Amino acid sequence: MIGPHDIEAARARLRGAIHQTPCAYSETLSELTGTRCWVKLENLQMTGSFKERGAANRLLQLSAEERRRGVAAASAGNHGLAVAFHAARLGVPSVIVMPEWAPLIKVASARHHGAEVILAGANYDEAYERACATAKERGLVFVHPFDDPEVIAGQGTLGFEVLEQCPDVDAVLVPVGGGGLVGGVGMAIKSRRPEVRVIGVQAEALPGMLRSLEAGRVVAAPAAVTIADGIAVRQVTERTLALARAHADAVVTASEEELANAILVLLEVEKTVVEGAGAAPLAALLHRPLRLQGARVVLVCSGGNIDVTMVARIIERGLVKGGRLVRLGVLLRDRPGELARLTAVIAGERANIVHIEHDRAFAPEAAIGQTQVELTLETSGREQIERLIARLEGSGYRVEERRG
Repeated sequence: MIGPHDIEAARARLRGAIHQTPCAYSETLSELTGTRCWVKLENLQMTGSFKERGAANRLLQLSAEERRRGVAAASAGNHGLAVAFHAARLGVPSVIVMPEWAPLIKVASARHHGAEVILAGANYDEAYERACATAKERGLVFVHPFDDPEVIAGQGTLGFEVLEQCPDVDAVLVPVGGGGLVGGVGMAIKSRRPEVRVIGVQAEALPGMLRSLEAGRVVAAPAAVTIADGIAVRQVTERTLALARAHADAVVTASEEELANAILVLLEVEKTVVEGAGAAPLAALLHRPLRLQGARVVLVCSGGNIDVTMVARIIERGLVKGGRLVRLGVLLRDRPGELARLTAVIAGERANIVHIEHDRAFAPEAAIGQTQVELTLETSGREQIERLIARLEGSGYRVEERRG
């Protein structure tokens, strides 16, 4: 079992190999959450996540013979990126096995760093099995993403940085997948300030650590899909469970909708791009009763490797949920000038037409002599939508808001 001295040694070893990322105070997030809120921006590491800390600490301790043989890793993305990047810097060959659904940005980035990338399995566990088999077949050193003392010690260096950057912190919220980060960070923080609350946050779809803590033993969560692919781990280990039991005050979960909303809030409010795992701490702070009103809180934004297509979907869904994008169905008389009259009413309420579809043949609500128009509109919010619907109905139109 590692101790705080191992984390101190890792910090000295990593000096110059990784960034000391900013821990920025956010006035807006403080107002939204009722706390005094800082954000530890691990998405600004060279490969976009905290995983560099553990990977680099492990690789820097390879023997000359191990470096010659090369390394293998299993990863949903971030750990593989970190191993590939630091292996390349050290001249060590690397093989990274990722699940077949791994985000393209992570696959492409690992290959860019010179790694051989193998896509195998429907989930992390299947990729892990393939990576272990590949390491054995080729005589490679396997670098575990979380169940490794050197990896955990490297992740724990983040905890010391938080205490130095925010010395009066009351609570630190940490994403939890396999448990290496929360275990290392919790140990580092508790070794210096045991009164600081360390709270882990998991995806509700894969609550392996929470279920294991509740059961008092390692319990595997059922296979599931989550937008927080960085913490999509079904099963923790005896080592990480023991660390979480000793150093985490609580573990909570966040739903997919809450994770998506937190990604959008960080993008819009903080101008910060984070992945689902990195948004988990904010999701919990916004939606869980953590008893942190007025407290000084640090959110560990663990990574920012998210596909732009996913960002686009989250933005669009958030706009719909916030009433800034709406779809209306309107019945018109089928005669010249009616569409122009309708759009004039919409323009009068200063809503912006994004998309319009005019349908006679496939509109069951429309009688003979009528046509249906589907409008997607940009608005300022719910109040403007209600005014617009009232104005359309007052102008004699039959209007239906489409809600999915």
